[in-house]
Amino acid sequence: MAKMSDTLSSRQEKILEYIRGYMRHHGIPPSIRDIVAGCGISSTSVADYNLKHLERLGFIRRHHEISRGIELVSKDGRPGPAAVPLMGQIAAGRPIPVPDSESWSAAASAEMIEVPESFIANRKDVFALKVKGTSMIDALINDGDLVVMQAVQSVDNGDMAAVWLKSEKEATLKRFFKEKGDRIRLQPANSQMAPIYADASNVAVQGRVVGVIRKLV
Repeated sequence: MAKMSDTLSSRQEKILEYIRGYMRHHGIPPSIRDIVAGCGISSTSVADYNLKHLERLGFIRRHHEISRGIELVSKDGRPGPAAVPLMGQIAAGRPIPVPDSESWSAAASAEMIEVPESFIANRKDVFALKVKGTSMIDALINDGDLVVMQAVQSVDNGDMAAVWLKSEKEATLKRFFKEKGDRIRLQPANSQMAPIYADASNVAVQGRVVGVIRKLV
């Protein structure tokens, strides 16, 4: 592949860098109007012309039927990384206190991390948490890893979920099982640790694990 400077004008390089920066900061692609304002372009038609050139050369892929349908593409043609907010940490051991469930709103986090595009797919409200503890180690989730979550309020039995224990004001990462009656079992993936049992009225699902980014040692 040719060097970017050999194939792109300075304006097109600026647009490409703006798209990358916007996605890192906001976690979503910019609109054409965002690009016009952010790159000092005179009109949306000029922006569209340059986006078509970037797409033709394989730097981006556009989905015209989707709002903000710009996808970064790496040099080998595979989807580029996406960005999601890092919302803090969650225990994979005993539950640890967190301020409250509202603290996991994307607006509360200024830090964005890059994740594989496959973790996002067509999902909405995706975020990441840093794992503290080893209770999910048999599921290949270790202390210091990042779990990528989709914010949901319900999960299927056996799903790995971030669960809020209301009375204790604590959160934990476990496999979720609904048992007879109103009992919930939060099952660790570590043979050395016991499950946590809670009444269903005391449990609020905050998210489902959709991917793991492992810490390299």
